[in-house]
Amino acid sequence: MGAEGIREASINYAPGYSENLAELLLIKAGIIGATGYTGIELLRLLAPRADVEICAITSRELEGVPVQAHFPNLRGHLDLQFSAPDSGALSQCDVVFYATPHGVAMHTVPGLLGAGVRIIDLSADFRIKDIALWEQWYKTSHSCPELVAKAVYGLPEVNRAQIKQAELVAVPGCYPTAIQLGFLPLLEQNLVVSERLIADAKSGVSGAGRKAVEDYLLCEATESIKAYSVAGHRHHPEICQGLNLVSGSPVRLTFIPHLVPMIRGILATLYAPVKSGLSVTIEQLQSIFEDRYANEPFVDVLPQGVLPATRDVKGSNKCEISITYSKDTDTIVVLSAEDNLVKGASGQAVQNMNIMFGLEETAGLQGIALLP
Repeated sequence: MGAEGIREASINYAPGYSENLAELLLIKAGIIGATGYTGIELLRLLAPRADVEICAITSRELEGVPVQAHFPNLRGHLDLQFSAPDSGALSQCDVVFYATPHGVAMHTVPGLLGAGVRIIDLSADFRIKDIALWEQWYKTSHSCPELVAKAVYGLPEVNRAQIKQAELVAVPGCYPTAIQLGFLPLLEQNLVVSERLIADAKSGVSGAGRKAVEDYLLCEATESIKAYSVAGHRHHPEICQGLNLVSGSPVRLTFIPHLVPMIRGILATLYAPVKSGLSVTIEQLQSIFEDRYANEPFVDVLPQGVLPATRDVKGSNKCEISITYSKDTDTIVVLSAEDNLVKGASGQAVQNMNIMFGLEETAGLQGIALLP
């Protein structure tokens, strides 16, 4: 629908907007699957905004229930009831977010696109371009493979120009965001052996979603750390797809995720051996990363010697990155930290929305990380 379908409203500007604007666009937004962690995070980020009107929030189980009754933190911020996913209100929106499990969005996205609605999908339904590979990892047939080629992968630090024109955006996964942002500058500069990359990543329990599964109960997850999906994680092909686009040779990645006893956050430790015959210094590497992300509002390259921590990005849309170099093994080590529900999901989805509708990219995402 784009700007033509967005109503203009004479309202006060919010922080982060150009002072030259006398009026702000009022974007009508819907959220499908708003009862999960990414859904409630979208509501937390969007509800206070003066330039967004949340028009539809869907849940089959909670149809007719006031949203603030289910999520008390929204009391006083959102006077709306949950509606059924087939509600006609969705087709009247300018943008619809899918915060649904994988394999759900693909069934109804075509209809909304046909109604002129722009789509931001937080699931994996449109991320992987190789349909056979997607079906292999997600164990189901894709119902609209023709739209996969049309979807834009929503990593703003790579695809900002394409996102601006997109009708359908596939928001990257949480692990893929942290890992790609860490490896990209090294591959772009052709400095490392792309066939021997390693990603050792730890995630908080919220990364598994809001579901009653024994492994994620407090008594099971607390005071313990364990690896999972060691034989293969479904984010692996998504990460390699993105890295292959900038690598001079095919990427081979060893990726091992771990579950740690915290609610939010991802810390990825990334290892990349330097190519034979090349000589690097930590000062050179620091400069490469600082230059690459100098104009990126949500990637913070830390000063040399300062290491990221998940507590420093909790609740924010920032990805913090630190670079070290092991001279003895000729290996570059990158540490990348993000909040898996914000930059790793809902915050990045809102960042994409801002770009798609020509708003300040940082609008609604300038919150400072929570401490402690």
